[in-house]
Amino acid sequence: MTAIHITDIESAINFWRQKSPSGEHFKLAAPTRALAEVYARMTIERRDEADEDSLPEAAFAAWEAWYESTPDTPCIAICSTSQGDDVCKGCGRSFTEVQLWTQMTPTQKRQTWRRITQDNAAWRFNRYAERALGAGAPWKSEPV
Repeated sequence: MTAIHITDIESAINFWRQKSPSGEHFKLAAPTRALAEVYARMTIERRDEADEDSLPEAAFAAWEAWYESTPDTPCIAICSTSQGDDVCKGCGRSFTEVQLWTQMTPTQKRQTWRRITQDNAAWRFNRYAERALGAGAPWKSEPV
């Protein structure tokens, strides 16, 4: 089962808050409210991940809409796995992750994004950071 990290829930909440502000009566839009309920439950239960299958339909749909607004791939067009490396120096994904990327679910992709962001070793985070910024890298605009 694939899990969604609490930082992705936070990012999705902020996406929806910006897209549909509360207004003068501070009433949350339905997608924001659905995600906020998941976030609240996670914090009360002191969990940093939620199984994607456990999310209410409205919350998962709101998360998916946020996900669609993020870059799909961490690739910066410098693939060292094609040269035999087990882990790409450019993006930080393993050879298997690069090969199976198009078959991965959105939550699997986000788990990979989180791991490579925390590792912070790939060239996309240092040597070629400007190339990654041009691709709209989420690691610069949202906490992970």
